[in-house]
Amino acid sequence: MMPLLLAFQTLLVAAASDLAPIEPPLKAIFEHKNVRIRFVLGSSGQLASQIRHGAPYDVYLSANEAFVNDLREQKMLVETTRYATGRLALYGVDGLPALAGAEVRHIAVANPAHAPYGVVAREALEAAGLWRRLEGKIVLAENVRQTVQFVESGNADAALTAWSLVKGKPRAVKLPEFVIQAGGVVAASRNQQLGRRFLQYLRSAEGRKILAAAGFDPPVQ
Repeated sequence: MMPLLLAFQTLLVAAASDLAPIEPPLKAIFEHKNVRIRFVLGSSGQLASQIRHGAPYDVYLSANEAFVNDLREQKMLVETTRYATGRLALYGVDGLPALAGAEVRHIAVANPAHAPYGVVAREALEAAGLWRRLEGKIVLAENVRQTVQFVESGNADAALTAWSLVKGKPRAVKLPEFVIQAGGVVAASRNQQLGRRFLQYLRSAEGRKILAAAGFDPPVQ
């Protein structure tokens, strides 16, 4: 007799761009549970807007708790939880003062209008007394993945980005600024039970090891 093939379930996850490094290990782990994980990566604000307009996601993982709270209040998310703390990073130069140097002509920052890391990047520069001096050098990116691409393609000399995307790269510096990352199950999802299992796994000891390996701190309680 031929062995029975178990049907795979698919979980579509709207994930903040800083989470790109955790997609491969999660895919591998959940494949053993007969679940196919698919991340759609983007800025947290843009993904939240897509959920409001009916995008067929099962889980939303944001880099900003405020977007999650808003969607929960609008009854578009259930089972919301904090899952990690993301850290801001400087990429391409060795310290914030170096951004003012003449050799740095363009600095990539995720658009603060919809990207949480763009908000904390601006706050970091303001706290250092650099925002007004550097404003003319700022190049806005759609999300933090694009800020890294700008540097690596030569379209920017430095970036303020997510630590998870540059951890282990040369001239990458972890900064003290952070974002509180939260997520939830999309209320319109037909896979709510699976979405809950996924979020529970992220908050488990195994899930936190994956997040820590990617450069995330534990969630703020």
